[in-house]
Amino acid sequence: MCWFLALFSGHGVAAAVVALTLTIVLGLAIGLIPFKGIRIGVGGVLFSGLFLSHWGLGADPEILHFVREFGLILFVFSIGMQVGPGFVDSLRRRGLRLNILAAVNVFAGVAVTVVLFFLCALPLPIAVGLFSGAVTNTPSLAAASQVFMEIMPDAASQAIGEAGLAYAIAYPFGIFGIILTMLLTRAVFRADPAKELAAMEEEEKRRNPPLETMDMAVTNANLFGIRIKDIPGLKGLDLVISRVRGAGENAEILAATPDILLHKDMTLHAVGAKEALKQLQMIIGEQVDTNLCELPGPLSVRRMAVTRSSVAGKTPKSLHLLPAHGVTITRVIRAGTEFAARPGSTLHFGDRLICVGTEEALDRAEKILGNSTRDLNHPHVLPIFLGILLGTILGSIPVAVPGLPSGVKLGLAGGPLLVAILLSRVHHVAGMTWYLPMPANLVLREVGIALFLACVGLNAGAGFMPAIMSGAGFYWMAAGACITFIPLCLTAALGKFWFGIDYVTTCGLLAGSMTDPPAIAFASQMLNSDAPMAVYATVYPLTMILRILMGQLLVLGLFLFI
Repeated sequence: MCWFLALFSGHGVAAAVVALTLTIVLGLAIGLIPFKGIRIGVGGVLFSGLFLSHWGLGADPEILHFVREFGLILFVFSIGMQVGPGFVDSLRRRGLRLNILAAVNVFAGVAVTVVLFFLCALPLPIAVGLFSGAVTNTPSLAAASQVFMEIMPDAASQAIGEAGLAYAIAYPFGIFGIILTMLLTRAVFRADPAKELAAMEEEEKRRNPPLETMDMAVTNANLFGIRIKDIPGLKGLDLVISRVRGAGENAEILAATPDILLHKDMTLHAVGAKEALKQLQMIIGEQVDTNLCELPGPLSVRRMAVTRSSVAGKTPKSLHLLPAHGVTITRVIRAGTEFAARPGSTLHFGDRLICVGTEEALDRAEKILGNSTRDLNHPHVLPIFLGILLGTILGSIPVAVPGLPSGVKLGLAGGPLLVAILLSRVHHVAGMTWYLPMPANLVLREVGIALFLACVGLNAGAGFMPAIMSGAGFYWMAAGACITFIPLCLTAALGKFWFGIDYVTTCGLLAGSMTDPPAIAFASQMLNSDAPMAVYATVYPLTMILRILMGQLLVLGLFLFI
């Protein structure tokens, strides 16, 4: 039995695996327990870690430190890969006001910390540690520690230790406080997430209207004898002409190649947004009730997936499917969004294409595009690890800021997040495809956040309860709760009443402005939607930079008063 007990009390790799897996299993089980209809989900792992660590379960600190950081990297990288394609659009539409609110949260946290420093006579290291822990921002603590070494080298070790203890005391409520604020905001503002998500879907449909079809007869005499590609204004319309039929009911239905000549009473079948179809109809002639898709003929429709890496990054025009094989790509379905396949549209790995052509032509097109379910579901592991490598390098680059003794870094969370956003948007670089199937993305995300929370709980648990039971520790925890709670409530109120932000967006904003992965994981589970993640990624980079800067400026500014 000694070997069995060693698994729970030793310090080897096996003991670390047992500690982590036991913590995660118990935590996820706790997260499934409903409380008034609310489940804390993966957040339960933090509390199971605190509980088990308090009763003696632990692991080598170096192993826990590595696993914690690597879990965080996996989590933020998977978020970046998912939100990257729509990140620029989100930033363009609402990035300014969201980042203003995130900055308000950061500066409000600094203000509360300064007030508590003077009002409660907090030691400087404790104040800085509480600020970092209350907002769950480890890079801020690391940056502040560097300043301690610069301005007080003789007492730096003690100051860093005190800051770390305060950080550990404030961190658990930092995570729980954001979740609590989300729940309170929902109750106080009487938010209806289901209704808001439906409204967001309607807004998305308005900005990206669903595709429709229209058949129209060529009655404009000015178009007789000109080619389809020369139709005036066609290039500016977001639609595709896929089929044509000559005059007369017995005329053959053909694929609409660019060089087909128009003549009187020819019928065209077009696919596009409703407004674009109306504009084309005004140019062509009149709408007809005939639907060329429903008439017998040699043309078929087939859905194909782009699974050949050599095709990713190319355009439908460059593939020459229409002139060489007689196949028209009418629609592209990407990440749940459907749009007309324009000749210059860039194709991404995993895109679903609606293709029109004869069966023989479609077979040839399928060989070009790939259309392999196996390749579509198989994750590309090399780009994942290369992206993590590039993100780690980016996050480690110090950026000099005048007046600060050390450079500002994005860290192991900000660097991989930015790289994942950029690469998933570019999608195809240097012959590699930056594509992660949704099931693989979800696995990376859930495993990463579970490992991160387990390590945080196991690290903090041993000293957490003794510190809480002591008078000073409880006092510090209350101060940390103020640093967490007051800025969050202020940000939520400003977002609701000043900027008119909905509850779903508020959840992503609160999690992003606190650089808190567990909170965004909870929000996504609670809302059963990934909508908050786009907001999280929008405000995360600026917030991370501000948190790091404020951590250093707090040390420099408050040092003048001790």
